[in-house]
Amino acid sequence: MKKEENIDRTFDSLSAIHQAFGLPKPQHPLIALINGSKGNVEIRPPSGSHVLKFYKISYKLKLSGKLKYGQDYYDFDEGGLLFAAPNQVIGGNAEDTRDCSQYTLLIHPDFLLTYPLAKKIKQYGFFSYSANEALHLSDKEKETIISIFEIIEEELNSRIDDFSQDVIISQIELLLNYANRFYRRQFITRKAISNDLLQKLEEILDKYFNNETSLNRGIPTVQYLSEKLNISPSYLSDMLRSLTGQNAQQHIHNKLIEKAKEKLSATNLSVSEVAYELGFEHPQSFSKLFKTKTNLSPLEFRRSFN
Repeated sequence: MKKEENIDRTFDSLSAIHQAFGLPKPQHPLIALINGSKGNVEIRPPSGSHVLKFYKISYKLKLSGKLKYGQDYYDFDEGGLLFAAPNQVIGGNAEDTRDCSQYTLLIHPDFLLTYPLAKKIKQYGFFSYSANEALHLSDKEKETIISIFEIIEEELNSRIDDFSQDVIISQIELLLNYANRFYRRQFITRKAISNDLLQKLEEILDKYFNNETSLNRGIPTVQYLSEKLNISPSYLSDMLRSLTGQNAQQHIHNKLIEKAKEKLSATNLSVSEVAYELGFEHPQSFSKLFKTKTNLSPLEFRRSFN
């Protein structure tokens, strides 16, 4: 996410967004579907970085260019979906604006009020992914997603009645559930990339503890690891969960326990000294985590090992 001082504009209303894109006024104050495939509408994305007070789901026909993961680059030429939650910084460089979206769905959080989706939508981690973690779709998946956009568009263009919001909400939830499924598929089909990231993660953690960085920086955080890997914290956790069944925080804890066992079994360091070397500010916190993970206190583990 970009620093706030670099933000050029904040959009609080759909009317302001439509005006910035050179579009007619929206038909609904809380939800809009911008169809960039219509030749009679010229869409002019706002220049510079901006913040939307809306959920944004965009389908691009092509996600061209090379995407960076760690120190490596991978080519992705097919189209796909990008997601953004309210108050995220969008745009500001060529990578974000090089291709206009075929469909862009904008949803104000108030549109979801009184519906279970208002809470559930916050559980979809891909709204916190960065642009280089887009969902790449197969041809069949594209058909499914586009059909949902078309239903929403038709509903918004038709006469709005007492059932319109229910129908649109159900389609949004269907779209998100498909996106969740397709992201799980993506983690599997791009397993080589995921395994490469997992290997780099292990190297970063080993270096962190072996160089005693933990003495100065404390316990490594998910944010620290994601920055080192050039991926978002949410993507890191979801990727690890697909590979190992555990999120990034659990992965860090497992590494801490692994290193703790090494120190407890191979050195004469006290429990407090082990805790401090691993980055714990309070030995009690270390002992509590160790007991939770192993069902033994650090001292009990040392005695059982010996």
